Amino acid sequence: MAAFGKQRPARADQPQGSGSSSSEAPVAAAGSLAVALGANLGDPALTLLAVRPKLEALLHPLAPPSGRLRWSPLFRTAPVGGPADQPDYLNAALLLEPLGGEPEPLALLAALQELESGFGRQRRERWGPRRLDLDLLWCGRQRRSDATLELPHPRLAERAFVLAPLAAIDPGLVPPLADPEPLSCGARLQALLALGREPPPQRLPPRPGWPE
Repeated sequence: MAAFGKQRPARADQPQGSGSSSSEAPVAAAGSLAVALGANLGDPALTLLAVRPKLEALLHPLAPPSGRLRWSPLFRTAPVGGPADQPDYLNAALLLEPLGGEPEPLALLAALQELESGFGRQRRERWGPRRLDLDLLWCGRQRRSDATLELPHPRLAERAFVLAPLAAIDPGLVPPLADPEPLSCGARLQALLALGREPPPQRLPPRPGWPE
């Protein structure tokens, strides 16, 4: 895997994840890093279970001693855009907080794409079905907009399949978007679902290997 810049070793006893927070007080996400996961080809559940420890190994070096990785539950979601009649997705999110150092986002993107390729991802059409999709949603306070990468992700506030897992981690989490009035993931999700454009994501029960 590629190096990401300034890194600190993670503690061996560092938590591997957590459930959702009971507090809905706004929590600024600017000092964190978030990755969205999705799959709808092959066996999506097995794919996400298999990539989970690989993502943890990838991101642990970016955590300070006080850092933790927080996983969302799994969600079943309807496809948005792309070809008709593609299968439903399984989606999840991973939040690293706080973020240690200043990761290099392009190196991190390359490492995520390497993981995708290892699970058979082929980029044939926009928003088409895929065996694994790993999206870097934000990386601390970094801003970037070019053909290779946009940070924060330009459509994260428009996608229930992204907002639902993030809100399950913490409904008060405020993504670091350039909005005049910052809104939490929970508030954004409620507003988006109220439009009735897509069915609400279905939260799946815990299972071995995915206890959230």
